[in-house]
Amino acid sequence: MEWSGCLNEYEKLVIRMNTPRVEIDNAVCGSSTLVKIDSAQKDGILLEAVQILTDLNLSIKKAYISSDGRWFMDVFHVTDQNGNKLTDESVISYIEQSFDTSNNNSVKSNELNGLTVLELTGTDRLGLLSEVFAVLSDLQCNVVESKVWTHNGRIASLIYVKDIDSGCPIEDSLKISKIEGRLRNVLKGDNDIRSAKTTVSSIAVTHTERRLHQMMFADRDYEKKPDDDSPVVTVQNWAERGYSIVNVMCKDRPKLFFDIVCTLTDMQYVVFHGTIDTTGNQAQQEFYIRHTDGTPISSEAERQRVIQCLVASIERRASEGVRLELCTADRPGLLSDVTRTFRENGLNVARAEISTKDDMAFNTFYVTDSSGNQVSSKTIEEVRQRIGLDDLIVKDPPCSIPKVTRDDSSMGAAVLLSLGSLVRRHVSSLSSIIHRA
Repeated sequence: MEWSGCLNEYEKLVIRMNTPRVEIDNAVCGSSTLVKIDSAQKDGILLEAVQILTDLNLSIKKAYISSDGRWFMDVFHVTDQNGNKLTDESVISYIEQSFDTSNNNSVKSNELNGLTVLELTGTDRLGLLSEVFAVLSDLQCNVVESKVWTHNGRIASLIYVKDIDSGCPIEDSLKISKIEGRLRNVLKGDNDIRSAKTTVSSIAVTHTERRLHQMMFADRDYEKKPDDDSPVVTVQNWAERGYSIVNVMCKDRPKLFFDIVCTLTDMQYVVFHGTIDTTGNQAQQEFYIRHTDGTPISSEAERQRVIQCLVASIERRASEGVRLELCTADRPGLLSDVTRTFRENGLNVARAEISTKDDMAFNTFYVTDSSGNQVSSKTIEEVRQRIGLDDLIVKDPPCSIPKVTRDDSSMGAAVLLSLGSLVRRHVSSLSSIIHRA
């Protein structure tokens, strides 16, 4: 019995050591709330932390990351969507409790239980989304939630559906085969160089946006040469310490930090140190990374691939276009009708977020003309007249990626100047903040 009691105490100690300690401080910084996390190091802990904060639509303005050895220490400077400190006690409590659970995606996953998941990738073209939703409407599939991304001529989408008549997930194998076949034909079109992919599953995706990154990465949407509009990304090795240093400079936007960390994690890199700094609308992010086996980047080809993949991860969510928000009573065929109206007026959907709640549809579309350029006000108003002036509202166009003059030699020099001091600087900052708390 005594030995059993010792085991229980040991198990409790292990749990305490591996449960992150979260402190939320509104006193230290005048413009943002500090979220401080201490935890035993484990795979994916940084992505887990960033995901919790970004899923609450919080902006991470600064961050200090350190995870050498067996311990993980992070400090995030966060604000709400309006740039204010966090004062909502329910949000603060949610952050604290989220790090105490072993599965932070359980709430969202539970909301999507009982739905059938469609994963689609293929060549993007004008009106493609209209054809997809028309097929689903014809096959009596009700779209409950969906996210659609396009990048570099490719499209990836996750669509959660249920049977219109029964309200249940679609389990009939013949119907599933029919859905897959018809959607695959739509995605292939007439000129698809690569094979379109369609899968149907009853297992909820734990994190939709991470899965979209994975789908587009697998589809190799990153394969293009950077142009003058691309974010500036450099990668260099620090041989003395065995790190590869990734430096990113681009226009700041929501979820930028998540997109970069998500991509590094899924490419099997571990971030050991890093700093995030936002000045005005410009973001600079620097990461000290290694492979999961502890080695740095080992070839020029690998270095270029990391650059390409990070540029793509930033660009996927930075779609240019007019933002249209649709709020109306949900009904069968709604998405098919709306996207058909877009197509008939020459609007291409660059990105979309579809959701429903209590028989209401809340949809956001980012649209361009057929050439990827801004849409005229006249065309937008004609579309609104057809769909409903009160239902379809025009919001400000999303932030586009700024044109940055690419000067790899000067960027390289800036990175080299920071090598000897960045780790000590941000670890020192981290320690001083924790001690003052």
